[in-house]
Amino acid sequence: MLDHPVSALRFTRLLLTGAAGNLGQALRPRLKAYCGTLRVSDLNEMAAASEGEEVVQAPLEDRSRVQSLLEGVDAVVHMGGVSTEQPWEPILAGNIVGMVNLYEAARLQGVRRIVFASSNHVTGFYRQDEVIGPRTAPRPDGFYGLSKAFGEDLAQLYWDRWGIETVSLRIGSSFPEPRDRRMLATWLSHDDLERLVVAALTAPIVGHSIIYGMSDNQATWWDNTAARHIGYRPRDSSDRFREAVESRQPTIDVNDPAARFQGGAFVKAAPHG
Repeated sequence: MLDHPVSALRFTRLLLTGAAGNLGQALRPRLKAYCGTLRVSDLNEMAAASEGEEVVQAPLEDRSRVQSLLEGVDAVVHMGGVSTEQPWEPILAGNIVGMVNLYEAARLQGVRRIVFASSNHVTGFYRQDEVIGPRTAPRPDGFYGLSKAFGEDLAQLYWDRWGIETVSLRIGSSFPEPRDRRMLATWLSHDDLERLVVAALTAPIVGHSIIYGMSDNQATWWDNTAARHIGYRPRDSSDRFREAVESRQPTIDVNDPAARFQGGAFVKAAPHG
């Protein structure tokens, strides 16, 4: 967790959706340093509210609940919805209907900025021997990636038509440390995740920006040059884990689609399973 200056308080009330998920749990104690009140929400049960927090359990597909959820909010960090490859029905509810509900609520409640947890799986069917950028055309690797591509398009619509700014974060692999050789390229430390979200919240002008969520890894498939205007500068790197990861996984089967494509195992996941 980063050290925070006294001047870090920049918002009266922030909303963090998906607060019960892995990244939501990582961000919840961190985001409190940047706001007077942190409102946290999820479909599932969450830890009780501590000082300076409001806890609201609400499904994203419930339009009226989402309308109330965004009342009095300055900005949204949207980590909610389905975060893995799943059958279509829950993805439709959380990532399609829920996304529309969120942006409609933002429009009606006057919320001007959203940080949207998109995913690297929007472009999962590009090869691992390619380097792509934020404006490279989507090639989703499943229903999950497809839903995140929809979310990015929706964010673009609400910027173009209603002036709601969004930074869409194509998050790589955000864990305490990389688990395999793929993650040496996709890893995003939790400290860099905080830096990325705060930069997305506080950059003066973002319009609709797309940026890959990764640390300063030596090997990477993503070029974030076009998104440097938000001021994100990663400070961590997967390189200190390289020796241990490569010793655990000394060889790669180049005939395995998970080793050829950037989406890894997601390119083989059964969306109807």
